Amino acid sequence: MERLQHHWYRLSPLHLLLYPASLIFRALVAIRRLLYRRGALASVKLPVPVIVVGNISVGGTGKTPLTLWMAQQLIDDGWHPGIISRGYRSSKNESRPPQSVEADDSPDKVGDEPLLMAQRKLCPVWIGRDRPSVASALLLAHPECDVILSDDGLQHYRLHRDIEIVVIDGTRRFGNGMLLPAGPLREPTSRLQNVDAIVVNGGDAQPPEFAMRLQGTRFHNLLNPEIVVSAGEFAGQRLQAVAGIGHPQRFFDHLHELGLSCSTKAFSDHHEFIPSDLDFDEADAILMTEKDAVKCVAFATEKHWVLRVDAQVSPALAQLIIKKVTP
Repeated sequence: MERLQHHWYRLSPLHLLLYPASLIFRALVAIRRLLYRRGALASVKLPVPVIVVGNISVGGTGKTPLTLWMAQQLIDDGWHPGIISRGYRSSKNESRPPQSVEADDSPDKVGDEPLLMAQRKLCPVWIGRDRPSVASALLLAHPECDVILSDDGLQHYRLHRDIEIVVIDGTRRFGNGMLLPAGPLREPTSRLQNVDAIVVNGGDAQPPEFAMRLQGTRFHNLLNPEIVVSAGEFAGQRLQAVAGIGHPQRFFDHLHELGLSCSTKAFSDHHEFIPSDLDFDEADAILMTEKDAVKCVAFATEKHWVLRVDAQVSPALAQLIIKKVTP
């Protein structure tokens, strides 16, 4: 799939072959959703409201930072959220039962994004392939939870949802506008007409869309997390930035906006880092994202620095969501 991604944001002769497959995929997507809407395929409704934060495209759009932001907004309003996720590449055993994610878990065991969320220590985080089962297990273990946030899972229709929030990459948007495998879309853009809120991460948001920005100015040392510095501390140093996220250029651009001049190295999304990936002898400091850092702790050195970012979104979105979940 990764070999196709550079074709998703343009048109090429390859699309003569890919477009028919894209039409078949589009038909299958429409039939599947129709079966759920008509009740031919059953959805599981939980005893608490469910908020899905997802996207209609493949690749990182900023779902996890938005999920954390939404969890904090709910907590501030008196709610007790729980977060569920599939746990990308968390295990080769896809049939294992739902499990909780703890801050000291291994990313190989639970996945990078669930571990990142658990380390924020906002609320319980559980993972598993079957989201209704995961959510039910979370609620059984944490009966105080009164709302579920699903990080991703917009297309997992077996879990009934009360609110759908779609995140769009403001720079890449919908690529060439085609569905898989000819383009990056999991569902057609017409799907956006049926969601409760559209959030645009970076770029320009057009009403009724909500704009989101990822903000972060301070770096934590990966070997010694108690050491925190501002971007200015790296002045005059030789900097290497690495990113194994859905859209690495977003991270590199963020560093540039902080006034940092870096050599850059992009890896595939969810890349499983090994020590040699961070072997940059000429660099005085190596800068990385939180999502990548959780997979590099085991071989961290004093040269490795992590930029924590938080979503900044209009309070109007939180007001909209809270109003919808309040009985």
